[in-house]
Amino acid sequence: MKPFLKTKDFSVTGEAFELLLDKDLQMLVTRPQPENLNAYYQSEAYISHTDANSAFSDKIYQGVKTFSLWMKTRLINGYANNNRSLLDFGAGTGDFLLAAQKNGWTVDGVEPNRDARMRSREKRMELRRDMDALPKKHFQIITLWHVLEHLPDLENQMAQLIRRLEDDGTMIIAVPNFKSFDARHYREFWAAYDVPRHLWHFSRISIEKLFEKYGLKVVRTEPMVFDAFYVSLLSEKYKTGKQNFIKALYLGVLSNMSGWLTKEHSSIIYILQKKER
Repeated sequence: MKPFLKTKDFSVTGEAFELLLDKDLQMLVTRPQPENLNAYYQSEAYISHTDANSAFSDKIYQGVKTFSLWMKTRLINGYANNNRSLLDFGAGTGDFLLAAQKNGWTVDGVEPNRDARMRSREKRMELRRDMDALPKKHFQIITLWHVLEHLPDLENQMAQLIRRLEDDGTMIIAVPNFKSFDARHYREFWAAYDVPRHLWHFSRISIEKLFEKYGLKVVRTEPMVFDAFYVSLLSEKYKTGKQNFIKALYLGVLSNMSGWLTKEHSSIIYILQKKER
């Protein structure tokens, strides 16, 4: 693998990391990968585990979340059958599962982070610590919302998840796209690199190739248009030390316009199904 970019952990430790390019998969790999990744999540800045709502960027994140939950439940409803069983892997503090449950889904969730599980429990949504704690069943829908990039044992965990998918089931994965306009603009300051919590950095090609070997194909993609704005806002802060809301808004618009032309949006939702369907 060839060196691609040097960046650092802007939100917690300030440590430097390198991104290496896997040319065959068109995927970036974070190096080094720390042995104790848990320590890099122990921060109020890590919003998906804390429900933080103090900083300006936190308020924007929380404001967009309500719309995002509606969008996500609408998406899974379009792939439902009579079973309506859902597994959310990397469930954070449980908000998506609560929204799906209200839409008539039977839900299970896995979340390795203890603090996030405790916050989910306060909302009366019980999450499992790992896959082994799940009931022995298959699921109609399996979702990973900005989770795949965090998995240390990537291929093994992918295989475990796919084994839990029903034959006519659907896997839905959302990940940042390092080939997007905002990624190319901000380079080492691009907030969606988020090293070392993000161990892998995907492109459209890498998602297709990674899942092809497990018999899954991408049947549809959807852009996550709000991600371009949120990521640009954080990237501006990392680059300049200031919020620069207007400039971030402008860059978010440019990134989405570019994405509509090139299909390389800041973040992309991939809908995958088994090839024999």
